[in-house]
Amino acid sequence: MGRFASGVAVATSVLRGHDVALTVDTLTSVSLDPVLLLVSLHNEARVLEGVLEGSPLGVSVLAARQRGLAEWLGEPGRPLHGQLARIPHERGQVTGVALLTGVLASFECRTYALHEAGDHTIAVVEVVGMLAGPTDEPGLVHYRGRLGELR
Repeated sequence: MGRFASGVAVATSVLRGHDVALTVDTLTSVSLDPVLLLVSLHNEARVLEGVLEGSPLGVSVLAARQRGLAEWLGEPGRPLHGQLARIPHERGQVTGVALLTGVLASFECRTYALHEAGDHTIAVVEVVGMLAGPTDEPGLVHYRGRLGELR
């Protein structure tokens, strides 16, 4: 799948009272009515733990200039506390979940369905709030094991 380019986003949830975040590159639109997204989360991800405990899910679509942020949030073993302490973010108006600022788009979501799939869980989530960012910036893309932008 390394030869299939995919956009990069950050998924957020709340686990035991702490914001947790994870870089994801499996994000797709599933339905327009209701508006559903699919996000694939590793079974050991803290973001998934939060979702399983009932937390809403935030999805922030990254711009190419946010590569460093994607790399930081993609590193395993980050401490539970303060994952977003130095990352600009705001609270979603509908669910209160953390949404990164300066992104291309962000979505507040509630769980619609969860499906176990090997070492990941496919989260189908319903969009309950959305913010659009700048439309003229290139998005961050994952291709052949690297992060970059399409030219």
